[in-house]
Amino acid sequence: MSRIGKKPITVVKGVTVTVTPANEVVFKGPKGELKQTIDRDIKVEVVNDEVVITRPTDQIRHRALHGLYRALLANMMTGVSEGFKKELELVGVGYRAAIAGQQLDMALGFSHNIIFDLPTEIKATTVAEKGQNPRIILESTDKQLLGAVAAKIRSLRKPEPYKGKGVRFAGEIVRRKAGKAAGK
Repeated sequence: MSRIGKKPITVVKGVTVTVTPANEVVFKGPKGELKQTIDRDIKVEVVNDEVVITRPTDQIRHRALHGLYRALLANMMTGVSEGFKKELELVGVGYRAAIAGQQLDMALGFSHNIIFDLPTEIKATTVAEKGQNPRIILESTDKQLLGAVAAKIRSLRKPEPYKGKGVRFAGEIVRRKAGKAAGK
C-alpha cells in the first residue's frame, strides 16, 4: 500500500469538499475554489471530515496514481485554506521589476524590458528596498500553476555561475565558479 496514498486528508474548517459522479473533486475555501478530475479507477470519498483515496488493485499504474492524487488533493486543500507563496530575487546591476495589472515588467540586462503576462489566478507584488535585491512575490491557491510560473520567470535569466547574476528563488544557493586565473 502506498504510504502517501493511504494517509487520509483532514478537511480544514471553512473548506467544503464535494465529489461529483464524473469523478471530479471540488474544493471550496476562503481563498478560492479548485477542481481536479480523478482517474476513473481511483475512488475518492469524504468520510468523517476526511478525504480518503482508495485504489482497486496493486497494479503499478494504480499504485502510482494513488499517491499522485493524494498529494494533488492535499495541495489543493492547503491552497484553498492558506494559499501558496513563492519569492524570486533579481540579482544584478540595473535588474528591476514592476507590476502593471496582470503584467510583470522586468529589466534583466537585455536591450529591452521583458513583459510577462501573469495568469489571473496569480497575484504578484514587487518589493525594491534600498541596499537589497529587488524581489517578486507570487501568491496563488494553485501550487502547480504557481511553481510553473515561477520556473518560467526564473528561466528568463537563470543565475550564472561566475557573478551569480540572474533571477533566483529566495534562499537559493548558486554554486559559483572561480573564473580565469589572474596572470602568471
